[in-house]
Amino acid sequence: MGESSQTRAYGFALITLLMWSTVATAFKLTLAYASVLQTLLIASLVSSLTLLVMVIATGQSRLLLQSFRGQWRFTLIAGMLNPVFYYLILFEAYDRLPAQLAQPINITWTIVLSLMAGWFLKQPIRGFDYGAAGFSYIGVVVIVSQGDLSALFSADWIGVALAIFSTLIWAGYWTLNIRDTRDPLIGMCLNFLVAAPVVMLLWLVFDRMLPPIEGILGGLYIGLFEMSLAFFCWSLALKSTNNAATISNLVFLSPFLSLQFIQWILGESIHATTYWGLVMIIAGIGFQQVMHRRYPIDDSA
Repeated sequence: MGESSQTRAYGFALITLLMWSTVATAFKLTLAYASVLQTLLIASLVSSLTLLVMVIATGQSRLLLQSFRGQWRFTLIAGMLNPVFYYLILFEAYDRLPAQLAQPINITWTIVLSLMAGWFLKQPIRGFDYGAAGFSYIGVVVIVSQGDLSALFSADWIGVALAIFSTLIWAGYWTLNIRDTRDPLIGMCLNFLVAAPVVMLLWLVFDRMLPPIEGILGGLYIGLFEMSLAFFCWSLALKSTNNAATISNLVFLSPFLSLQFIQWILGESIHATTYWGLVMIIAGIGFQQVMHRRYPIDDSA
């Protein structure tokens, strides 16, 4: 791949980075006007339609039906994990917690993924995996404290638990994806197409109300930029680059940018402990990745 291809990769990666950096703010703004189910309904419908248009535009519509026929059970399970269970729990966590708390907890899913792959796929888990996880979750406690240890007693621990549980579901989804032989765009589209009727049924049973225009616009934004276009741009970035590791490292900028949007748009006063805790979380993730590269698993052993 030439220099122009690498430049294009950085361009798509930075666009994705900006999308991901705004979603925490979008969640909070939307949930101020819409319920969790209303938000998920609008976002999942928009994302389903967007992904379907992408599939048709890339000439893969026949593959969509073939893939569903061959792997409909896998598709149903994956679709229930993401978007249904994951976003129901994540939105509920954001509805209960300040964005500066929910957002950093959400990125710990990468740590959880390595542990879950070991437990369920029988991949080796080494001491530094547990050490990295422990250090990252100490960072979570630092963030929850908000600079005052007494805040630990008054914190919304149900919201914290939901945020952590959402990382388990997300990591479980990607653990399942390790065995996924579907094309990534086809797989994501199918997941949302089978999930959308389930979300609509939940909405009809438990809600039946539509949010005001502010909630609808927020759901549109989440469906486009969190659930579909970000995925598409990220996949283009990875396809265009000759160094996936360099592109992937840009992800670590997203939570810091996200905190700036949270402060500028939501008006949350960002505590110093939020930055310290976030640095600890990312340091744990980075340490684990470095150790995995330095001491790779010997499959021949």
